[in-house]
Amino acid sequence: MKEAEFQPWWFADALAQENAAPRPSLNDTITADVCIVGGGYTGLWTAIQLKQKQPELKIVLIEKGQCGSGASGRNGGCVLTLAPKFLTLKRLFGEAEAIKIVRGSEAAAFAIRDFCNEYQIAAQLHIDGALYTSTNIAQNGTMNAVVDALSQARINSWNPLAPSDVQAMAGSKKHIEGHFSPIAGSVHPALLVRGLVRAAEKLGVFIYENTAMKNLHYGQPASVLTTDGEVIAKQLVLAMNAWMASQFRQFERSIAIVSSDMLITEPCPELLAELGLQHGAAVCDSRIFVHYYRSTSDGRLMFGKGGNTFAFGGKMLAEFDRPSRYLPQLTQSLHEFFPRLASIPIAGSWNGASDRSVTGLPFFGQLDQQPNICYGFGYSGNGVSTCYLGGQILSSMVLKETDGWAQCGLVSGPLGYFPPEPIRWLGSIIIRNAIRRKEACEDQGQTPSVIDRYLAKFAAAAGKSDKGG
Repeated sequence: MKEAEFQPWWFADALAQENAAPRPSLNDTITADVCIVGGGYTGLWTAIQLKQKQPELKIVLIEKGQCGSGASGRNGGCVLTLAPKFLTLKRLFGEAEAIKIVRGSEAAAFAIRDFCNEYQIAAQLHIDGALYTSTNIAQNGTMNAVVDALSQARINSWNPLAPSDVQAMAGSKKHIEGHFSPIAGSVHPALLVRGLVRAAEKLGVFIYENTAMKNLHYGQPASVLTTDGEVIAKQLVLAMNAWMASQFRQFERSIAIVSSDMLITEPCPELLAELGLQHGAAVCDSRIFVHYYRSTSDGRLMFGKGGNTFAFGGKMLAEFDRPSRYLPQLTQSLHEFFPRLASIPIAGSWNGASDRSVTGLPFFGQLDQQPNICYGFGYSGNGVSTCYLGGQILSSMVLKETDGWAQCGLVSGPLGYFPPEPIRWLGSIIIRNAIRRKEACEDQGQTPSVIDRYLAKFAAAAGKSDKGG
């Protein structure tokens, strides 16, 4: 297969099921009430929620490739909430705002389910919960502080399980401790995003694929220049996520672009049933760069790990559009968790870019104080359900609502910056390697070096990395 022909497994599977031609590209000058740049979850949910609030709006959405071909169509499909980030939210925005955001992210999971039912989107969505575990003694107790804080705030949905119950639900004896929440689950990410495209069109959104933004001009109205056309719009929404840093220099240090690498097995439904993995719950361990996995509706196991490849200067790497070069390590980890899967062939591997913010939280704002241009990104590996909340925030900002999500604490722009290059990239590699050494020692029941423990704190301070959601 030629490199240019490679498509991540989820996205290729969704396109094969869809069997439809790409949407047209823009080759004219058109006007709109709202122009949205980016055809992933954030852009589509923003368009959909704007149409639901004000159906008369003319909304144009442009996407540089096919809608969902970025992170939205290639992530691990873990539908997770922001509850595990409650302590960070509380520190940044106060308890009342943290409660609001956590509840909003939890409501999003059920809102996505209800939307899929209403618009008949067969996205293999299962709200079967999430299990956060430890796989060595050093990881034990990782969830205790946040669970205690959630309980004190009376919004806790996480409950500890007995070790035997953890292993039964996770399908692996590698797990020794765990907390379960029913407010989470899994989804075929590309089937969801392609379903959102159809739903947005049904609501009257004009969608142009293979239409990249080449430039934009401030003003009222603003204008977006594409390769062969132009959109002149009263309001502009930038929903480009990991691509924001490469398009706008002011965001170059706001995010770090880091890969999450995944594999998926060939179908083995009988074996997964024997392991107890016939549910759709997401399972994550407590490493800083976590392992995560879930079963699929057709009896496969998806297995991934965050934090492998870091991009220099926030640039998108060609490597992000190739099979994972970490497939041997992923396969080894898969077989350590599930020795009985050693004979099951791997159907494919891929990776994708996660836009990791300093806080581990998404952020929203107005571009260069332009009141009619807003943006949102930085989902840090928790985007499947959080992008629905992002759509609520951005649609509220576009409509200038004074009593809605536009007043959310996340509407504060970046709340921290990474060091400039080359310090950021070199530091990322040094810290990543220290974390690998530290966690390898902990897996063996050994004490990591003082230096590795010290360096690992720089990543742990902002919360865990990509969970494939």
